[in-house]
Amino acid sequence: MTPATDPPGYPATTPAPRPSTPPDPDAPADPVDEGATGGENDAARRRRRAQFLRELNEAKELRDRVQPRRARAARMRQAMRMRTFRW
Repeated sequence: MTPATDPPGYPATTPAPRPSTPPDPDAPADPVDEGATGGENDAARRRRRAQFLRELNEAKELRDRVQPRRARAARMRQAMRMRTFRW
């Protein structure tokens, strides 16, 4: 919905337009994706991926601690999946 069609008494659901700024003359014309150009080495990518996976596991453990009923249900579903899996 645009601000003109929002019902009265409710805040606008679309953000206000941002003022435009002139382009920076020193900025490159096209942003460079380093992954596509090979400027990033594999060691740095693996390091970032390992950090991400550590944080993901930490977040999952935290969620399991604060929502024990949901964690138990998820374990039961996983166990059922593993019992019905065919090799």
